[in-house]
Amino acid sequence: MTPSRLRLGVNIDHVATIRNARGGDHPDPVRAAEIVAACGGDGITAHLREDRRHIRDEDLARIQAATSLPLNLEMAATEEMLAIALRHKPHAACIVPERREERTTEGGLDAAGQHNRLAPIVARLSDAGIRVSLFIAPEERQIEAAMRLGAPVVELHTGEYAHAQGEQVAAELRRLTDMAALAAKNGIEPHAGHGLTYDNVQPIAAIPQLAELNIGHYLIGEAIFTGLEPAVLRMRELMDAAR
Repeated sequence: MTPSRLRLGVNIDHVATIRNARGGDHPDPVRAAEIVAACGGDGITAHLREDRRHIRDEDLARIQAATSLPLNLEMAATEEMLAIALRHKPHAACIVPERREERTTEGGLDAAGQHNRLAPIVARLSDAGIRVSLFIAPEERQIEAAMRLGAPVVELHTGEYAHAQGEQVAAELRRLTDMAALAAKNGIEPHAGHGLTYDNVQPIAAIPQLAELNIGHYLIGEAIFTGLEPAVLRMRELMDAAR
């Protein structure tokens, strides 16, 4: 079934990055979540990292209390993050790869190679009523791994597409299109995100099986110049026009 409206989840991590650069409470990521809710965003994404470089533990409950938008918690596959997810019970938990030294999430989760590590985490999150998503490269073996793990959602990593040039752009777009179709065919809801901008979002938004895009860094960067509400509304406009 083709989603009738492509949802936009806004990642507010980098509001917290700016806050943490100087310390204190400003700018508050909760205020960003409230703005996203007020201007028609469909969800809030936040990545609680091992080193707490942006979102902090106490932010999660504050975000949940401030808005009725579903919270998508990006998390590493660790016992610490599992315990936090089970305590806060976000709408969704997106399992992502994480290395302390990386600037941002680099590449997709190797769901195929980490089945035994991921299976109990996926099961415990699912048993708690948390919708599990796997942030994976657009590869057939990773879709098949998600099927074996029983994950209802995959988020396809669009970083290679975002960084591609020349003929490689079309090749990456075909790969994303094919893997979104494969996921949907097998009962998995495909989402996408990473590196999406005003300039490159529309070909991704036009992929009919995609149900949701999660976009953060670019929108927070644009918000410095235009404000967060205009930035979100412009992205929403481009996504809708592509459909």
